[in-house]
Amino acid sequence: MEALNLPEFAYKVKQVTGKPYIFDIIRRKFVSLTPEEWVRQHFIHLLITHYGYPKSLFAVETGMVYNTLAKRTDIMILSSNSLPFLLVECKAPFITVNDATFAQISRYNFTLQPQFLAVTNGMSHYCFKAVNGQVHFMDDFPAYRENNL
Repeated sequence: MEALNLPEFAYKVKQVTGKPYIFDIIRRKFVSLTPEEWVRQHFIHLLITHYGYPKSLFAVETGMVYNTLAKRTDIMILSSNSLPFLLVECKAPFITVNDATFAQISRYNFTLQPQFLAVTNGMSHYCFKAVNGQVHFMDDFPAYRENNL
């Protein structure tokens, strides 16, 4: 896998029938190592090690319904009362973060209504709040503070 614009971490990879799998510390199992999963695992570790989020607040690849369509969120941080706090959409490094990416997470925002949204392809990262239809980009991701969740 290629180097990302995210901190390195100690990951575990194994081969299963000739295909690479990476250990997901949130789901506590090995999952297929795709380019998007590579980004997701790096971002999970970033949120834990640099922003202080406890693993217990993560939901990874959680199902949701949007306009009767089944969708999956990549990373969701839940508040202490189990409401969405931060929703992260991960793309493979070769996928450009563009208007379509922002439109996708905006659709999830409509249903889940987290306080913060983020998109990343492992190279570029954006965090923002959507308030009353207005998008407010942030300089950094929100750090975990127990009283804010």
